[in-house]
Amino acid sequence: MSDRIIAACDGAAKGNPGPAGWAWVIADAGGRPERWEAGPLGRATNNVGELTALQRLLEAVEPGTALQVRMDSQYAMKAVTQWLPNWKRNGWKTAAGKPVANREIVERIDSLLADRDVEFRYVPAHREDGDHLNAIADQAASDAAVSQEPAGTAHGATAVPVPAPSRSTPSRSTPSRTTPSRTGPARGTASGGGAARSGARTITAKFRGTCPCGQPYAAGEKIAKLGTRWGHPDCRGAAAPA
Repeated sequence: MSDRIIAACDGAAKGNPGPAGWAWVIADAGGRPERWEAGPLGRATNNVGELTALQRLLEAVEPGTALQVRMDSQYAMKAVTQWLPNWKRNGWKTAAGKPVANREIVERIDSLLADRDVEFRYVPAHREDGDHLNAIADQAASDAAVSQEPAGTAHGATAVPVPAPSRSTPSRSTPSRTTPSRTGPARGTASGGGAARSGARTITAKFRGTCPCGQPYAAGEKIAKLGTRWGHPDCRGAAAPA
């Protein structure tokens, strides 16, 4: 049995941008929710909520602890597993030469990942057969976005949020994907589709191209219409990749 702590995190925005919140949940050795926390962000985007949730989760776990983070945001995962090294080399500019959005949060996450063994796992959102921890984090983030109040075990909560059945969609065969575990900032890939999260209809790219965020997508990868161009589904509504 792995000694790796299992956790999930998620962000929410009602309007994107709109009232936003973040949340994380950590499981015990048996996989049951043990600790959780959620907080408000005022008016922000969903991407800010996703990144903040990851930041707050890493801050809540002792350095040196092996951790598996389950997320339904490809944007946040790609930001820290794929795009971050190039952003730093390019002076915090995207491949298109634009300033990296949400840079302050990304830099904080980068520092928190240093010398940590973190494995990132993408899990599809809003599935009846989806990841239970992610569903709890999703509901807690949504509740925080609406209430604009902090909540969680650290605030005296004795129960975890119960995901609303109406937020689930019928079971699908989309598998979860895991990045290789390693010490320090993850450099794996975050695969899968983010259509359920962004609401964008996705297609399979026939040719390689470049997302409006400045990062490329490959032939065979799921893409969505972003304004007048095509790109990563989870970049919908983002100014540049974060």
